[in-house]
Amino acid sequence: MIEVRQSSQGDPIEFEVIVHTDGTSTRHWVTVSRADCDRLGGGSCSQKRSVEAAFRFLLEREPKEAVLRRFNISDIQRYFPEFTEQLPKYLPGTEDRGEDRHL
Repeated sequence: MIEVRQSSQGDPIEFEVIVHTDGTSTRHWVTVSRADCDRLGGGSCSQKRSVEAAFRFLLEREPKEAVLRRFNISDIQRYFPEFTEQLPKYLPGTEDRGEDRHL
């Protein structure tokens, strides 16, 4: 399970992400700017949803313990060049568009 909680205001916004699997959890802090969210999600998804999608992407590629504890969402592409191209597959469908868009 992935929990995403907004932990700051402004731009970029910081989110605390808690990943629970196998009876253990890890805690991460991710920042995402409105510009990065628009670039990665085509403007169709909230920053919170983009962070959740990014974690689903990461967890398919590495265990939660290997995910950096603090990073900017744009850093992911340095480690996984396919991130920008693949992220839309992890974003919610049209029924979720606009939810939490302007946190």
